[in-house]
Amino acid sequence: MNYRHHFHAGNFADVMKHALLIRLVRAMQRKEKGFLYLDTHAGRGGYDLEVAAKGDSLARAPEWPEGIGRLWNRTELPEPLAEYVQQVKTYDRHHGNLTAEPRFYPGSPALVQALMRSQDRMALCELHPAECNALTEAMQLGYRVTVQLLDGYIAPRAMLPPPERRALVLIDPPFESPDEYGRIATALQEGLVRLPAGVFAIWYPLTDRARVEAFADRLRAMRLPPTAVFELAVAGEQSGLKMRGCGLVIVNPPWQFEPEVMPGMQLLARVLAQGPGAEAHCHWVVPES
Repeated sequence: MNYRHHFHAGNFADVMKHALLIRLVRAMQRKEKGFLYLDTHAGRGGYDLEVAAKGDSLARAPEWPEGIGRLWNRTELPEPLAEYVQQVKTYDRHHGNLTAEPRFYPGSPALVQALMRSQDRMALCELHPAECNALTEAMQLGYRVTVQLLDGYIAPRAMLPPPERRALVLIDPPFESPDEYGRIATALQEGLVRLPAGVFAIWYPLTDRARVEAFADRLRAMRLPPTAVFELAVAGEQSGLKMRGCGLVIVNPPWQFEPEVMPGMQLLARVLAQGPGAEAHCHWVVPES
């Protein structure tokens, strides 16, 4: 695997994914009983945005200015976005940045760890050895947080059901393999067999619409529980952007999750737009009963 997320950290896709992830965690925490947060492709936990401008060998344009950079100094954000920006700023300051621009950006594990209660638990999987080592160093490990060098697609069948009988599972792969969508569907199916009421969140890029539609068809054929798809596009299909948007499939979404997050999603479509046709929407693969 050649993917390194620090080149993309803080971009529009991270903004959308992390803002919704925080709301999912908060929804899980409406109940006093603890839950397992399982991250199947955890990355390194946190990112230095200066690295994003260096590339592997040549300088490259960082992506964060078109993402978190556009929200950094905005006020009067709706609550889901306001909390997300505040969490990123807290992480940034904690890691020593005193400048006016963001420098350090938290990955999903760091964001969730900052929200965890004493009764919540986290299991992080990462297959790339260097990224896994960085993740281990970045996280505060203990009985509530574990890191494993593991193919994350194995994790749902290996780690579910948890003792807590409640789980939020994030499946956020690098999409480097041609069979990525197939592996996602298999992992989701295995996870639901073991924990039918688990909340599963699956991130995907809006690049090849045909592959996304084929994935949606496979989901519809799986007889899923209530399942919603949230998509953010920063430009239309004719924009020429390599990745013009992203989506998050949420299986067993919390009650009233759509009306809670869609005002913020609509704002993101306006603020993060990179061309005509930017939009945000939600549609249900399997409606709530």
